Parts: sequence; structure tokens; C-alpha cells
Amino acid sequence: RYFRWWYKKTRIEKKPAFIDLLCAVPLQQIYGCPLGGIGGGTITRGWRGEFCRWQLNPGIYHYETVIANQFTVCLRCKGQTVYQQVLSVESPSTLQGWNWGYCGHYAFYHALYPRAWMVYDLPGQNVVLTCRQVSPVIPHDYKDSSLPVGVFIWEVENGRDEDVDVSIMFSLQNGMGTKEDVSGGHWNEPFAFEKEGERVAGVLLHHCTHVNPITFAISAREKAGIGVTHLTAFNPAGSGREVWQDLLLDGRLDSPSGKSSLTEKGEVTAAAVCASCRVPAQGHRTLELALAWDMPRVHFGSKEKLHLRRYTRFFGSGGDAAPALSHHALTHYEEWERKIEAWQNPILENSQLPSWYKSALFNELYFMTDGGTIWVELPPNCRAEDLQGPAGAGLSHLLPVLQEYGRFAYLEGQEYRMYNTYDVHFYASFALVMLWPKLQISLQYDIAVTVVNEDIQPRQYLMRGQTAQVKLKNVVPHDIGDPGDEPWQRVNAYLMHDTADWKDLNLKFVLQVYRDYYLTRDSLYLRDMWPVCQAVMESELKFDTDNDGLIENGGFADQTYDAWVVNGASAYCGGLWLAAVCMMCKMAEVLGDAEIQQKYVDILSKGKEAFERMLWNGKYYNYDSSGSDTSSSIMSDQCAGQWFIGACGLDQGEFEVFPKSHVVSALKTIFEKNVMSFAGGTMGAVNGMRPDGVPDTSSVQSNEVWIGVVYALAATMIQEGLVEEGFHTAEGCYRMVWEQLGMAFQTPEAYREKKVYRSLAYMRPLSIWSMQLALERRAGRAPASAQPLQVPIHP
Repeated sequence: RYFRWWYKKTRIEKKPAFIDLLCAVPLQQIYGCPLGGIGGGTITRGWRGEFCRWQLNPGIYHYETVIANQFTVCLRCKGQTVYQQVLSVESPSTLQGWNWGYCGHYAFYHALYPRAWMVYDLPGQNVVLTCRQVSPVIPHDYKDSSLPVGVFIWEVENGRDEDVDVSIMFSLQNGMGTKEDVSGGHWNEPFAFEKEGERVAGVLLHHCTHVNPITFAISAREKAGIGVTHLTAFNPAGSGREVWQDLLLDGRLDSPSGKSSLTEKGEVTAAAVCASCRVPAQGHRTLELALAWDMPRVHFGSKEKLHLRRYTRFFGSGGDAAPALSHHALTHYEEWERKIEAWQNPILENSQLPSWYKSALFNELYFMTDGGTIWVELPPNCRAEDLQGPAGAGLSHLLPVLQEYGRFAYLEGQEYRMYNTYDVHFYASFALVMLWPKLQISLQYDIAVTVVNEDIQPRQYLMRGQTAQVKLKNVVPHDIGDPGDEPWQRVNAYLMHDTADWKDLNLKFVLQVYRDYYLTRDSLYLRDMWPVCQAVMESELKFDTDNDGLIENGGFADQTYDAWVVNGASAYCGGLWLAAVCMMCKMAEVLGDAEIQQKYVDILSKGKEAFERMLWNGKYYNYDSSGSDTSSSIMSDQCAGQWFIGACGLDQGEFEVFPKSHVVSALKTIFEKNVMSFAGGTMGAVNGMRPDGVPDTSSVQSNEVWIGVVYALAATMIQEGLVEEGFHTAEGCYRMVWEQLGMAFQTPEAYREKKVYRSLAYMRPLSIWSMQLALERRAGRAPASAQPLQVPIHP
């Protein structure tokens, strides 16, 4: 069934598949820190400095290294050029008039998202260059964090006993290395932008595609003693000799005025900007360059609706914002860095925390921007009824929230092209609610609207072949849609299962609502979400077929482990259910709804008893109660309900759901079996382990390690006082992904003991931020996002 669907979609309709099981993205162990803020598109650079992963059309990726995109250094002494080198280890077949093949032994890369450092100790020159790359990814900032820009600050240290004239040339191709680069009609022009006494100059590269046209800008900051020159257009497919000779002659570019001519079909164009200064003997100088891109108005694949990106709120949607964006970036990056350091330094300077954890915590955040992320404004004339659908009138703050903070969506993974996949966002949402809580609240309003509405269009589901409607009323959707179609308008791009029968989605909504309220204290949000929580819990109650206060799974893979069958009462869904019932009691108490509170208190007392009776075996909770061969498997994620309860401070007193001794025993068993008895304790926790210490191979997912689940497990261990075990468990995943497998900035959903992996660049590992929340709770600090970021002003 999947193959027939895939063939029709990709070969006949010529559209990409939402999950392409037949053409996985090949692993390239090349990626470094991406450029750009949230939701304006991203350009990822490799750790060797190449520009190699492009996500400018929302949610759609191109994996092309564009060889013309380079930094080149020119050194001159006493009026003579003594050294000129492309800062790249490549030796390409084009631009052969350039001096390539920099020796990698003399370069070093370091990334701590959203910044990266490249150090070049120029061989034989006694000059060291450090390029610091900065993107505006700043917690609790909803303006500059949306900007599609990256800044490159070049620190030049001259160890010689004589002055050196140093030039850094930044060259960029007009396009992303795709066939549209040669489609014709593209052109470049020089620009200068001056405001408040600060001047920035460079070149605009207008990439004039039919859909989603974009302008790139390369620029440098003019200051006393710093000259900025440019080359408006050159052919990146040729030898490049004219560019090289131009720079070699005097360390500057020719700076022609006027626009370039439009490219012909089959022709490609590029431009360059150059910043130059004199560095005194034994001295130090700084050159500041930037890359900005302006694709303000976007269509998704269906081309039905026009969307304006978030940054247009501040820079306009006319497609002419690149000069102002470049100027803003070059004059504000120091402030961005102060805020980034004020946020990161308390964690980086905490000697109690292992260094791998500091890297993991910040570098996994790359997915916030590079998860095919889109952040759009509501249309200016948008009314509440346009958003609510037929049944959403109760969401009184829907319109004000979305008007103020826009709409936010990110992909399940770069290979799993569905926006805001909700069973996975459940794990990743900690990063959002702790760092950009308003985006989490906006996302939740979008989910709430789809909950109360329906899509009665029938379709066939691929896993079991049944036909059912796209979206049932009063259930949580699987996802908000496919960027290849029209997200928000048409939800549930996921065709594998009919997720109306999934057991986890509704519960994960309720758990996030209370968790968000607990961390933000946003009572308007809680009030709006309360009726939606009641509706989804009513829908969920039908899964309690024997009225024992505990839901039952349906004998298929009816939850986030969508290839792992579960039957009867289960540790994972049963635990999430009890946690959600507990939070219904708590929310009813907060809102003074005594009737609903009593209803769920009664369910909770019944359900707790059934859960313990049917699943607790004296050491841990069984996978399920079906009595099958694998019923007694040890699931690493069996305490997911407790994880959320603990994160909300509901793990003691009247709201204790799972006996503490049972939780600790289960976690110790998981540590002993799923962690230490798997791959020598070096790969994190395997999803399913048999009691005899052999991985559960009953499904393709039971013997995988899911990195995002492991980070959540580690957080649960830390919450329960098993701090060393938690760090050891998570460290296995970090070292496996970032060191052994070379998957930096593309953390997959899963890997196996034999180094097989699945679904690169995935959402779930953002759950590492729940470890940070657990650590902050242990340290006795207030919830992270309850306090606005305090930024010390450095002298």
C-alpha cells in the first residue's frame, strides 16, 4: 500500500512524500552550526566552513554545498601581497583560478549554538584569524530572534613585527545550488545603508523565482580604518581568475557601480564583498561581515495562501528589507551576544555540570531554527471567526495571542515532513516553553482550534488499509500539516495510522496545558484551554472499555511508538492517562470547578489501583497487561507520566499518582537493564529490554534507542534523585550521536546497537531541556520561564 501511494505521489504527481521510506537522506558527517533566527529560513554551514544545507522555502531542504560561497584572506606587507588563500580545504573543479586546498591541520572549529568559532592559524604567516559566527537566537526575545541573518566577526591577530594589511573577501552565489540558480532572470546590485551614523555596504543578490523569490545580501560594516569594496557579479562556474587577480593586486575589489545584467537561462552569477584594514605589528583588529536573506512572503506547496514571515512585522514585506536587515545585524550583534552570554554563562560556569551536557543542551537547540521552522504573522485583517472554524468560538484569547506572537511551526524531522507532530512535540516542548513560552502558547492555541473542529474528508490509511475521515472532532491532531501542502488549513498529513484511535495524543495535550500554566502562570490560557481539555478527556474515556478508571490500548501500535504493538492496559499510555487525570483534578481545583474535580478524583483513585494491580510486578511496570510473550518487557519510557507530574511539582502529597518507591525501583531497573546491560552502558537506554537482559526484538522500534526519550528518561531520573544515573544515561546518547556517528546538528530519532540509524535531524531530542528544568528544580530555583531574562549590562 505504501509503495503504491509513494509511486503515485512522487512519480505521477511529482510531489515529495511526507515520509520517504524509499529515498532516505544520505548521511553526511559535515554539518556545523546553522545561520539565521527562528522561522525565517536557515542556511547551515559545515564544520569545515562550507555552506551546505538550505531551508529557505519553508520546511523544504536542499543538501547542496555551494562551492563559490567562501571566505578568502589576503595579506599585504609594504604594498605587496604576500599571501592569498581561500579558507577552504576543498579543491573544486570550478574557480580553478583561486588558491584552494587550505591545510586543515591549521584550522579549528568549535560550536556552541547559536554561535560558532573558526580559527585559522595561517601557516608560515604568524597571523591568526578567528571567525565568530553569530545568529540572533535569544530566549524570551520575539523580535530579533525572528531575523534571517548571520554575522561573521573576524578577529585578526598579527604576531609579526611589522604592520599587515588584511582583507577578508566573502563571495556568494545567487541561489542555493539548485537548478533554479540557472533558470535565468537573476541579478545583483551594490548597496550602502546608513542610519544613526553607522554605514554598511555590500551587494544584493536578487533571486527571482516564480514562487517565493528571495534577495540575499552580503555586507560589511564601514568604520574608521576599515574599507569595504565589492564585486557586483562574476561567473562562479568559470575559473574566477578576474576576481582573484582583482583582490591580489591591492587587497581590494574593483567596486563597479550599477546593476548587473539579468542572467540568461543556463547562466549562474555570484558576487563578493571585501573588508580591509591595517593591523599594527603585534596588534589586533576586527572586521565585521554579514549575510542576510529576505523572503518575506511565502507560499507552501499548495500555493493557496500567502503568508508573511514574522520578521516582516519589523522590516516590512516589500522584499526590499535586506539592506536594513544587514545594518541591524551588524549594529546589534554585540547586544545579542551579551544576552546570549547572560543566558548561557550560568550553565557553562557551573562546575557541577559535565562539559558534554553543556554542549548537548545548547547545540541540540539548533532544531528550533533548523527544524524546517516557520514563524508567520496573521493577515492584518484577520478576524477571530477566520481562525476559529465552526466550533472554536470558546477560545477567547486565540486572536490576541496569534496577533501578538504569530503562528509557529517546526517539522517532526527534516526527513519526516509534518509540522508540529504532536506526540513528538510533547517531548520537545520543554525547550519551547522554557525559552520562548509565548510560542508554545501560540502553538497550543493552534492545536486547540483543530481539536474542536473536524475534517470529514475520507481517505485510506496505509498501515491497516482502512478508510476513515481525516480529522475527528474533539481529538488532538497528529500534526498541523505538510509544508508541501497547506499547513494549518489541512491538518494530519500523517497517513500511516488513523490517529483518532491513538491513545497518547489527547493526554499529551492535557499534560502540556497544565505544565505550561505551571511554568508561565498564564491564567487566561488555562481558562481558554480548560473546555478543550474536558472535551479531549471525554473522547479518551471511551478507551476505558471495562470502566476500571484505566484506558486500554487497542492491540495495534496506537501511540508515538507507531510500529510497536500494545494491547490492554499499558505502562506508557496508562501512565500518561493517570498523569492527565491527576492534572485534570489540579486544573479543576485551580479554576474552582468542583464537579469536574470530583469526577476525576474518582477516576484517579480507581485507575491508580487498576494500574498497580495490572502492571506492577514488584520491580517495574510491565509493558502491557496482555499476557503476550513481550508483556513483561522493560520499557525505558514507562515513567513518562511521572516525568510530567514531577516537572509540574505534583509528585508529592495528595496528587502523588505513582508510589515513589515504585518509580525509583522502575528507574533503577531501567538503568540496570536498558542502559547498563545494553552496549556496555555506552549508548543510552534501549526502548525495550527483556527481563533476562536481551533487547526486545518484537518490533522494529523496541530495540531502537530514541535519543529524545533518553533525555526525558534522564530528566525523570534527576527528578527522582538518581542524578548520576541520569547523566550517565544521557551521556551515552550525546557521545554516540555527536562523537561516534558524526551526526552533529542532525541528531536522529533513533539508532540501534549495530550503528543503524533512522530519521536524521529530528524534533524529539529538544527534550534535553527537561533535564535542565529538573536540575533547576533540584537547585530550588523558580520555574525557568517564570522570570524574564535579566541581562547584566557589561561595563
